[in-house]
Amino acid sequence: MKKRGRPKKYRIIHKDPQISQFSPRGKPGRPDEMELAMDEFEAIRLADFKGLDQQKAAESMRISQQTFSRVLKRAHRAVADAIVQGKIIRIQGGSYVISSRPILSSNPQTKL
Repeated sequence: MKKRGRPKKYRIIHKDPQISQFSPRGKPGRPDEMELAMDEFEAIRLADFKGLDQQKAAESMRISQQTFSRVLKRAHRAVADAIVQGKIIRIQGGSYVISSRPILSSNPQTKL
C-alpha cells in the first residue's frame, strides 16, 4: 500500500553530531530511551547553540520558517521529556542530507 500525503523533504544537516548518545547518571537500572532525529538535533544546534533566528536557521536547513518552528518545538519537547524522565537520548534517523555548503549565503537576495 502506498503512503498517502505529501512526501517528506530531505532536511539539510551541516555536520554529523560528535556525540550520538547521552545517558543519565544516577538512575538505577536500565533507563528508557528516546530518539532525537537529525533534523531536530540540527534545529537545536542552529537556534539554541549558534543563536540564529528561526528564519536564518530555516534557510540554512532549506525548509520554511513554520516547518523549522515545528521541528524545534518537537525537539525541545523530546529533550525536556528525556531530562525530566531520565531517559537515554539517541541522535539518529530522519530524512536528511549532509551538505558542505556554507550555512548562510553572503548575499541576502540569494536563495539557498
